[in-house]
Amino acid sequence: MTTSLPAEVESNRQPDHEINPQFLTRWSPRSFTDQEVTEDVLLSLFEAARWAPSGSNLQPWRFIIARTPEQRAKFHNFIMPGNREWCEKAPVLTLVISHTKTPKGGDNPSHAFDAGTAWGYLALEANNQGLITHAMGGFDRNQAREALQIPEEYDIHAVIAIGYRGPVNALDEKFQEREIPSGRRELSELLFGGEFGQTL
Repeated sequence: MTTSLPAEVESNRQPDHEINPQFLTRWSPRSFTDQEVTEDVLLSLFEAARWAPSGSNLQPWRFIIARTPEQRAKFHNFIMPGNREWCEKAPVLTLVISHTKTPKGGDNPSHAFDAGTAWGYLALEANNQGLITHAMGGFDRNQAREALQIPEEYDIHAVIAIGYRGPVNALDEKFQEREIPSGRRELSELLFGGEFGQTL
């Protein structure tokens, strides 16, 4: 049921059909506190991701996790300045990658699709645990590959900031007005009936 939503969510997100509220209350704030995420809580997010479905059950996703100041500093070096401004406070960063090959050495056509599903599971479980997550595409993938020694048969997808939510006024002013749950396209824009471009 989509009832008893936080005010900031209710004013920006109204579904046309009844869904579990977790799909509405999960969004991507930028303001983090530096509160530590304990290992048991952190690993529960990756446990959720572990159970995501995948083509032929190949489970191609992998996560490189940065928790120590030294590990996070290595990540900061390849994150674009606009993202680094707000993500430096996050106590955990993780890079989502996926194995592009099958066990027999062929190409796995669903590796990116599957990794995205695993990230979605992680994000929902983070929300269930009272954490926030924010995925970033703004980083140098070549630098990330070199710095983290990622083999060529792995694709690099996103950096995820993980932690506890901080106050809006802790952000630089240019980010503050964007610190609200985003809306979505109308469902009718996303669905086709029978073939591409046809109304359902």
